[in-house]
Amino acid sequence: MKNSIYILTVIICILIGCTSSKSVIPAKEKTTASSGDTIRIANDKLEYEVLIIDSGFSSWLLTNAYPRDYHSQTYLESKNRIWVSEWNNRAAQPLRYNPNLYEMSINYDPNIDYGYEVNYLIYNYMVYFQNTYKQKLFGYVPLR
Repeated sequence: MKNSIYILTVIICILIGCTSSKSVIPAKEKTTASSGDTIRIANDKLEYEVLIIDSGFSSWLLTNAYPRDYHSQTYLESKNRIWVSEWNNRAAQPLRYNPNLYEMSINYDPNIDYGYEVNYLIYNYMVYFQNTYKQKLFGYVPLR
């Protein structure tokens, strides 16, 4: 509770897909960094929205994240699948894992192509989260 009182950690992902096959998201994604440490990605056509609210993430993203296009979208998707799965596992077990860190599950469907930007931001949030809160979701985590 010590660190979690000071830092609000919430990832809200509402990712809605109409089919089980891969959908392609047009390049018309809206990425906005609204007030302070909130990053919002939305695509009104496919009706999805990703909000990342965490004090410090915006500045970490600007100073520590690998540049866009450093990793391929396939790489980001594979890491996100693994990390989001483990995140959801921990969110479902609040007595075993800190419920202040894993407040809610993330609805990430690997059969939907969310595009590079969504995968880039989720990937980098997961790297930030694991390094900042000393959590290891799975496998290698860059120390950036």
